[in-house]
Amino acid sequence: MKRSYAYLLAAAGIVAAISGVAIAQQAATPADAAPVAVAAPAVDAAAPAAAPAAAFDIKSVESMPVGIERGKAIAAGVCAACHMADGNSVVPSQPKLASQHPAYFEKQMMDFKVAEGATVAARENAIMAGQVALLSADPKQYANDVKSLAMWFASQKLNPETSKGVNPDLGLSIYRGGIVSKGVPACAGCHSPTGAGIPSQYPRVSGQFSEYMEAQLKAFREDQRKNSPA
Repeated sequence: MKRSYAYLLAAAGIVAAISGVAIAQQAATPADAAPVAVAAPAVDAAAPAAAPAAAFDIKSVESMPVGIERGKAIAAGVCAACHMADGNSVVPSQPKLASQHPAYFEKQMMDFKVAEGATVAARENAIMAGQVALLSADPKQYANDVKSLAMWFASQKLNPETSKGVNPDLGLSIYRGGIVSKGVPACAGCHSPTGAGIPSQYPRVSGQFSEYMEAQLKAFREDQRKNSPA
């Protein structure tokens, strides 16, 4: 069987979700006990219905200074549906953003947006193209949005996924030592031995979904993702 490049980061695989089952104990009712009628709570017909939550407007934060609070507001209004408000996504196809290095996050957000004079984005992604369109249209304000989001997500504690792969031992071996026979360098050389990455240069990969990592490695290999010279 051909080994997938997904093994490179198999140690950062998905966590197994374990569901607990609650067992309710039903108390015995005496045979001669009379049933007790429980009155339903009165409904105030005059009470107005709750108003729907207002849609997030990016202009509501443009007067805020660049910083964590601005990023928090944008994350709640724009990013939470896919990545959760704190960046701890629960969907394997949507990456975790919590504790990611700000410089890496900012670069990706800039690459998702079509730059002035360009015809396509440096990192083409239909979903993210729609998301960045929800941020400020003004280039300076867009940069402020992105920087604020980067600060917010970097400040959040990562809830890491645990190792669960086809062959996590092989993945760990490749991550630390590469594949000498194929000229594949060790991942640890750029992403650090623990997967924490190198700030301003290489992203944190530890604790990430294995499905997402596999998709990105394949995209790099097949030249579908072109926004990294390495």
